[in-house]
Amino acid sequence: MTQSETTVDVVDFEPGRWGNPADPMHLSDSVIGALTMLGINEPAPAPADVAIPETRIADAALSALEATGAAVTTDAATRRARMRGFSTPDLLKFREGDGSDAPDVVVAPTDEAQVAAILGVADQHDLSLNPFAGGTTVTGGIMPGRERPVISLDLRRLTGLVAFDEISQIATFAAGTRLPDAERLLGERGFELGHFPQSYEGATVGGCAVTRSAGQSSMGYGRFDDMVVGLTIATPIGLAEIGTAPKSAAGPDLRQLILGSEGAFGVVTTVRVRVHPVPAVRRFYGWHFPDFGSGAAAIRALAQNNVKPTVLRLSDEAETGLNLANPAGAGSASAGPVGGCLMVVGFEGDEADVDCRDAYVTAQLAKLGGTPLGTEPGEHWREGRFRGPYLRDPLLDAGALVETLETVTFWSNLDKLKADVTAAVTGALGDQGTPAVVMCHISHVYPTGASLYFTVIAKALENPLEQWMKAKNAANAAIRAAGAAITHHHAVGTDHRGTYLEEIGDVQQTALRAVKDALDPKGLLNPGILLP
Repeated sequence: MTQSETTVDVVDFEPGRWGNPADPMHLSDSVIGALTMLGINEPAPAPADVAIPETRIADAALSALEATGAAVTTDAATRRARMRGFSTPDLLKFREGDGSDAPDVVVAPTDEAQVAAILGVADQHDLSLNPFAGGTTVTGGIMPGRERPVISLDLRRLTGLVAFDEISQIATFAAGTRLPDAERLLGERGFELGHFPQSYEGATVGGCAVTRSAGQSSMGYGRFDDMVVGLTIATPIGLAEIGTAPKSAAGPDLRQLILGSEGAFGVVTTVRVRVHPVPAVRRFYGWHFPDFGSGAAAIRALAQNNVKPTVLRLSDEAETGLNLANPAGAGSASAGPVGGCLMVVGFEGDEADVDCRDAYVTAQLAKLGGTPLGTEPGEHWREGRFRGPYLRDPLLDAGALVETLETVTFWSNLDKLKADVTAAVTGALGDQGTPAVVMCHISHVYPTGASLYFTVIAKALENPLEQWMKAKNAANAAIRAAGAAITHHHAVGTDHRGTYLEEIGDVQQTALRAVKDALDPKGLLNPGILLP
C-alpha cells in the first residue's frame, strides 16, 4: 500500500449561483422563444443585497474554537458562502436578500484531531455543528435549526488522497476532497472512481457518501454507496472506524447507518472507496424511440439482462425537445428524427469488453424498436453533461421558475408514478395561473426498478418561493400516494423530511432516533436535518 499526502486547492462557487462564475450559460434563441409560449417575457427583478445577521458566538466559545488550531472566522462574506445549497428555493432566498440561514462561525480543520477537538468545543459550549464541503445540496441539507449558535464545519481543507491500495483497488480520501480532484489524483496512478453526478464540479467524496449520491455511470459502477468499503466518523462520543473487509457477516453493516445519514450521526473524515483502472475505450451513442413507453421498456429489458452498458438514460418527449433547442443539451439539431425520445447509451472498459457489450446491446435495442443515431448525440451529451445546472441561473434571470425533483420506484409502478407526479405539478402550478412544462428522464436503472428525474419550468410569480412550494408539496404527496421513495439520490435534508418520516413509519423512526441519541446525545449535529 502506498501513502500520499497530496492536497488540492480549494475553489469556491459563487454564492447564490451555480458553478464557475467565469463560465456562465446563456439562453439560446430557441429556448427564449419557448419561454415566451409560457408567458415568460419579462426579466426577474435584480437580486437584492444579502444581509448577514451578527454572529451569536460568545467570546469564550470563539476562543475555544481558535485553540483547536483550525482556521476560525466570523466575517460576513465567508458565512454567506456557507449558509445554503443550490436548490431553487435556496437561490430565490439569495435573490430576495435573505441571509437568515447564515452560520454564526466558520471553522476549517486540517486534520481529524482538529475535528474531534471542535466537536468537544461544540459539546462544552452548546453549539450546533453543520458539516460543509461542496455545498451542492438541493434539499436544505446545510440549513440546521438555529435554536443554538451554528458552527459551519468547513471540511474542504480536509482533502487529498490519504492511501491507495492498488492490489485491492481501494482509495482512501479525506472527506472534503472534490470529485474532480479525486479523479485527477487517481488518474495519476492509472485509476478512476467513475462517479459523475451532475454536481460533479462541486461535490465532495464525503458529501457523496452521506447523501447516497448516484452518478451518471451508475449502471456500470453502482451508486456511491455501492463503492464505499469503509469510513472514519467523528462523533461527540468518539471516533469510529467502520468497515474491516469487503463483506462481513459480523452483525449489521454499520456503514449503512452512516451512508445517507447527512451529518446527523457524525462527521465523516475519511472514505475508503472501490476504484477501477481508467477505461481504455469510451463509446457513447444516441438512440431514438418513438415514445417514452417504448424507450422505458427497452431500458427495463437491458436492466434485467446480464449484459449492460455503463451509462443508460432516456429523456421523455418534452426533455428531448428542450435538449434539441439547447446547444448544451443531450443531443443536437442533427441528432435524428423529429419528436420521440432520445436515449443515451455509453460503454467503458477495455476494447474487447466494450466490443462485446456494444454489439449485444445494439442488437437488443434494434429489436426493441430503437433507431440508432450514431455517436454524435451520445458524445454531445457526454461533453456537456455537467452544464445542465448552469442553465438555471439565466432562466431565473429571464423570469422563469425552474426546479428539479426525483424519485424511484419498481418497474410495475413507473408509468403511474410519472403520470401522477406530472399531473400534481402541472395542476398545482396551473391553479396559480402559470402553466408549466414538466420534463422527465430515467438515468438510474436496476433490475427491479428505476428513478424518475423531473424538471419543471413555469412563469415565476411575484412570490416564486411560495409558488414553487405549492408545487413541491403536491409532488411529494403524489410520490407518497404512489408508494414510491421520496428521493433516489438528492437525499432528505429538510425539504423531504416530513414525507420521509411518513415513508419509513414509526418503527424505523424509533430505531434512527435511538442511533441519534446514542452517537449525539445533545443533538448537536445538524439538528433538523433528516430527523426533527
